[in-house]
Amino acid sequence: MEKKSHVKKLSVAGLLVAMGVVYGDIGTSPLYVMKAILMENGGLSSVTNDFVIGVVSLVFWTVMLLTTVKYVIIALNADNHGEGGIFSLYTLVRKGGKYLIIPAMIGGAALLADGVLTPAVTVTTAIEGLRGIPNFYDQFGNNQNIIVIITLVILLFLFLIQRFGTDFVGKAFGPIMLLWFTFLGVMGLINIPYDFSVIRALNPYYAIHLLFSPENKMGVFILGSIFLATTGAEALYSDMGHVGKKNIRFSWPYIFACLMLNYAGQAAWIMHAKGNPVYENLENLNPFFQILPDGWIVFGVVFATVAAVIASQALISGSFTLVSEAIKLKLLPRMRIFYPGSSIGQMYIPAVNFILWAACSLIVLTFRTSSHMEAAYGLSITVTMLMTTFLLYHYMIQKNVSRFLAYLMVLFFGFLETFFFISSVTKFFHGGFVAVGMALIILALMYIWYRSNQIQENTSQEVNFQDYMGQLKELHEDDRIPYYQTNVVFLVPKLEEDQIPQQFIYSILDKRLKRAKAYWFVNVEVTDEPYTEEFSVDMMGTDFVVKVKLYLGFRMSQDVNVYLRQIIHDLMKQGRLPKQPQHYSLTPGRQVGDFRFVLIQEELSSTTEVAKWDRQIMQARLAIKRYAVSPERWFGLEYSEVVYESVPLIVGQTRKTWLKERK
Repeated sequence: MEKKSHVKKLSVAGLLVAMGVVYGDIGTSPLYVMKAILMENGGLSSVTNDFVIGVVSLVFWTVMLLTTVKYVIIALNADNHGEGGIFSLYTLVRKGGKYLIIPAMIGGAALLADGVLTPAVTVTTAIEGLRGIPNFYDQFGNNQNIIVIITLVILLFLFLIQRFGTDFVGKAFGPIMLLWFTFLGVMGLINIPYDFSVIRALNPYYAIHLLFSPENKMGVFILGSIFLATTGAEALYSDMGHVGKKNIRFSWPYIFACLMLNYAGQAAWIMHAKGNPVYENLENLNPFFQILPDGWIVFGVVFATVAAVIASQALISGSFTLVSEAIKLKLLPRMRIFYPGSSIGQMYIPAVNFILWAACSLIVLTFRTSSHMEAAYGLSITVTMLMTTFLLYHYMIQKNVSRFLAYLMVLFFGFLETFFFISSVTKFFHGGFVAVGMALIILALMYIWYRSNQIQENTSQEVNFQDYMGQLKELHEDDRIPYYQTNVVFLVPKLEEDQIPQQFIYSILDKRLKRAKAYWFVNVEVTDEPYTEEFSVDMMGTDFVVKVKLYLGFRMSQDVNVYLRQIIHDLMKQGRLPKQPQHYSLTPGRQVGDFRFVLIQEELSSTTEVAKWDRQIMQARLAIKRYAVSPERWFGLEYSEVVYESVPLIVGQTRKTWLKERK
């Protein structure tokens, strides 16, 4: 059931938040897109007016088609109770076939990997603008070491503040980014008079002509750099849950206009500056900083750095959300999650934060200059866009959209994005292998986790509850055996009808007799809706066995201890569960007894017969679990009484022995 509190309505505040959260990545693209294209084509002295107009035309139509049409108009309709992103989209279509998990995993892994480059590229590019300040240039010249050091310090500060949450600066993001986009538009507007012919870029003829023009030294592969202008489109879709689709749609036209004005202003300046030896001899010429009025360089660098930090912050927050969703969907191992802000969207995952910081810093140290980073940037995100297109097709089919329109959408955008992907492949040997390598590592981790869950579900030994109810009742009433605990709670991975994994009955009857007033078997089911908070109870006709299914949205924290407190009070009020009066307690008249949570630890049995590949998968899973957060922390049981028990993990058939008695 949709929760209205999570549906973001159109408002001035919502429009401001959208600018601060959603557009960070795409809003910093003007810092490096034109610079990258100029450098790849031999610099300012090598370009012609037609080339420059063609470039702006390509940028305009790329952003128009991919960002505006595909994401703002089409993809934002595919929201999961207000949430967006590739994993939310997957939860909407996964009933269409098990194979749909494959594009979801590929797209999620690529998005996480390529996103690591965003903070490194944007912050480095902004700091390199310092060279336009005469005093700075006189002091350091083209020494890249000082740029690297400043960038690393800013990145360190950025990742350090994540543990405190972003509420304290979040409210300032919107107004700052509104000023940033206005600044982009105004700076572009005041430079367009250098050459009004740049307006011809609105004609798609110039975009198509440039792809096959001899003036374009890169040929169709120039699209790899053009694509940098729209890399933030996927982030726009992923961040929909923070602001709502209406706020994105109403704010996007202003953002789009400001971006295009800036690109047009840079192009007009390039056509004006072409032939001027002062500019043609500049190393690492960046048109973004050159179009600023005299004396504005310091302001421009500071403003660009702030915008880069905000864009990086949005990416980091998005990465936390993406990983959290993958964990809830059982695509990644559990990691410790904190909620330092006032909302569930403000989360902090220490392990992810550390990995992102280490990867970003390593990229800065390895690639050093923004131009080298740009060469590696954008390859993986084309893969994510292709996967999103594929899943959007299935969404349209399930929503009974005209098959003709669904086919048209997937063919058009599939062809377009495949073209961009092929163009970006040239980046592989220039650094793209870094993003691809990270994506493959994340994808391998997802595959191991997903496949091992499948193996367990398909081969786990289950027993029927009813077959053991007699023994459980007798143990529950046996006064000769002291109580193990008033309430014994088992967290079970599967709870369907009367079936339960064998190890939990084994723990009660065979591992150690566990007499209790109530036996709780709790299963957490992550729902397709992001904010579900529901439960169901089956007491199997008894007053001492409680089977609980918690239905929690994939964005909800799984604090089992908190939910059980409510459920036990509800059951006692209804008279379904006897009260458990406590004689000794800090709370007078306490009617709820103590709890002990029994957590089962799995160890792969040496006697199990299983295919070699599946055994490798299961061993890899158990190795990864050593570094993942414990179930105790994940389920919010740090302050509860918890006991761990080890049981052999039997996958497949057990190996038979044929010992002979020695005579």
